[in-house]
This record gives sequence, structure tokens and C-alpha cells, in this order.
Amino acid sequence: MNDPSQMRISDADRHKVAELLRDAAGEGRIDMGELDERLEATYAAKMYADLVPIVADLPGAGPALPAVVPGSTPATRPAAGGLVPGTRYDSSFAMLGSQERRGVWEIGATHTAFTLMGGVDLDLRQAHFTSPEVVITANAVMGGVDIIVNQWTRISVEGVGIMGDFSQSKDKVAAEIQPNSPLVRVKGIALMGAVNVQRKPMPGEGPASRWLKQLGF
Repeated sequence: MNDPSQMRISDADRHKVAELLRDAAGEGRIDMGELDERLEATYAAKMYADLVPIVADLPGAGPALPAVVPGSTPATRPAAGGLVPGTRYDSSFAMLGSQERRGVWEIGATHTAFTLMGGVDLDLRQAHFTSPEVVITANAVMGGVDIIVNQWTRISVEGVGIMGDFSQSKDKVAAEIQPNSPLVRVKGIALMGAVNVQRKPMPGEGPASRWLKQLGF
């Protein structure tokens, strides 16, 4: 089977990357000179492999992250009480391997996730949010980024897929959005890869556990 990275790209693919670059410039990730250079390289690209170096460094080029906000809000059940923050992670990276963020951990106003022929799993169900809105820039090149949120978290999926998939999967639990529910915005690009966002029950609260609780166990 031929290497998919060596397949020729279409004008529509070039336009998608150009849009991503313009968004990055608007966010201050790259300056106008870099934007012109990358746009020129994008429209000159012939194969999908040519696009990899154009977008691969975008997650690491974001502005400095803000400090922890006093009175921050965990993305847990509103009545569950305070959640002790865990280790803070502002980025996740996997190349030819995997990286997981699970359990109790702290996430700031922005988080960057990049994978090249690997996998990144971000489980936000027990994460402590330091901001009411979190922007996750997820870029996957021939790999996958999976993001899991709970029923009390709002989701906005705004990325693009090029010979790949960037989408929200069917909820595994019904959303229970509250006035103080945090918002997770997922942006970026999936180039011959996948970025997937899904709402799931809290750990230990699957269908089997709810059935046992109804029986009094």
C-alpha cells in the first residue's frame, strides 16, 4: 500500500491549512512575516507530507499561560464540594508513543496537545479548571488525540480534519449543563489522524454501577 503522506493534496486541503495559519496569526502564535512564508509554502505544497512542517510547531508557539486564578472551579458535579488540585500540565506531547492525563490534575486556560504517529489521551472528568473557559489546541499528524469530559462540561469543537477526523463523538452520558459549567473549546488540525471529543460518565459511575446503586448495593 502506498504511503498516504505521499498522496497529492487538493486546493480544499490547502485552504484549510491556510485558514488554520490565519487563526494562529490572529492569536499571536506566528507573526505576519511567518504567516506569509507559511501561506506561500502551503499553496506550493504538493503532497500531505509537505504540510507537516508547516503546522507541526503551532501548539508550542502559544503565548505565556496565565497564573492560577484564585477561586478556580473544578469540572465536577456542582454540589460535589472542593476538589484538591493535582499536578498542573499545560501541554501534552507524543511522538511514536503515547501520553495520558488522567485522574485529578490541573489544567489552565490553555493547553496544547500534539502527536506525531502517536496518541494523547486527555481525561478532564476529574481535572481542576483554573478558568471557566479552557482552549485546547490539539494537532494530530498521523496519530490521535482523545479528549474526555464529564456531563457538567460544555464542549465546542472547532478544528479541521485533512484526510482525517476532527469531531465530537456521541455522548455516553446525558449532558447536565449548569450556569457555572466550564467550557472546553477544542481547536487545531487532524492531518491523516484524528482528534475526538466525547462526554462520558465520571469514573466509577458507568451503567453497571448505577444499576447496583438502584439495587441498594
